[in-house]
Amino acid sequence: MPPTSHIMASPNQQNLKKKNAEYSEKFKNGDLKLPPWKKYAVITCMDARIDPAAAFGIDLGDAHVIRNAGACAKDALRSIVISQQLLGTREILVVKHTDCGMLTFTNDDIREVVKKELPPAAAVELATLDFLPFPEVEQAVRDDLAFLKQTTTIREDTVVSGWVYDVKSGAVKPIAPA
Repeated sequence: MPPTSHIMASPNQQNLKKKNAEYSEKFKNGDLKLPPWKKYAVITCMDARIDPAAAFGIDLGDAHVIRNAGACAKDALRSIVISQQLLGTREILVVKHTDCGMLTFTNDDIREVVKKELPPAAAVELATLDFLPFPEVEQAVRDDLAFLKQTTTIREDTVVSGWVYDVKSGAVKPIAPA
């Protein structure tokens, strides 16, 4: 295999390299401490329409931002435990959003796609994977808040709140636990 410097970079890789060079040239935050200084974590969706720093007022070094499909607390649990136990966070904000892709399919739907698109071994491997889709966003927030409240793997004194971000307006609204 040829050295990586001889491999043609994709447009996305070229953009990353160019934009990072511009960013690193002006970068002045190399002295930030490892733990987030505001001691909180945000769980939000991986949706490309969400810019957590801009939308939620998170400056570099403020918080941990944990992103996954659907802003799922169960999926983020490993990161939450590390965030709390090793890095001192004491608050969790769960921020799901309107028009989420997780509202558009069931586990059976995605398994059918996998069967058509990937090798048979993938279908077998994913047969028992829960993709954690949900039919209603506000209830999914409440379900995550209930999960975080009942799990023994996060600190009992953790402040937890739930939110829905509107991808059309950019506004958030709080969701009360059930």
